[in-house]
Amino acid sequence: MKMNKIPKAKIMDSRQMERALARISHEILEKNQEIGQLVVVGIRNRGAHLARRIAQLLKKIEGIEVPVGILDITMHRDDLFTKNKQPVVRKTEISFDISDKSIILVDDVLFSGRTIRAALDQLIDFGRPAAIQLAVLIDRGHRELPIRPDYVGKNVPTALGETVKVRITEVDQEDEVVVEETVTEQ
Repeated sequence: MKMNKIPKAKIMDSRQMERALARISHEILEKNQEIGQLVVVGIRNRGAHLARRIAQLLKKIEGIEVPVGILDITMHRDDLFTKNKQPVVRKTEISFDISDKSIILVDDVLFSGRTIRAALDQLIDFGRPAAIQLAVLIDRGHRELPIRPDYVGKNVPTALGETVKVRITEVDQEDEVVVEETVTEQ
């Protein structure tokens, strides 16, 4: 039996992604009056690129540089040895103090909440922030943990057998979000 993923629907193109990130950036500014206490941290891999884009938009809107960090959560995952026999650990890059800062944690897709839980565990290793807010491009539901995003680009109801794929130019040479369906072939 072979499992294949086939495209089901394109739910965002590059313009829609750009608009969603711009809206998220404006919402972040509305909610956080002290922009000087704001930092943006993206979860590797695509969340890190989205975090950089959000920071650039915040700078464009407010004219203030917001520090950006990158978080690799591999060693904090609760499924570390059930998913990958040989986990690939990459570098976490947070070169600033997060203590008493408002952190905008960025990821591409929110699903079960386990990735975010792992990110929260790791962030606390770096200090005690004043607040952590979650920004995701896509919220697809199916939460296993009580985690809710503060900023959402788009809510996309999905079936458990579907996968949401975020493709970004920095990694995939294009910006789009698609839903794929898992099909079993014999």
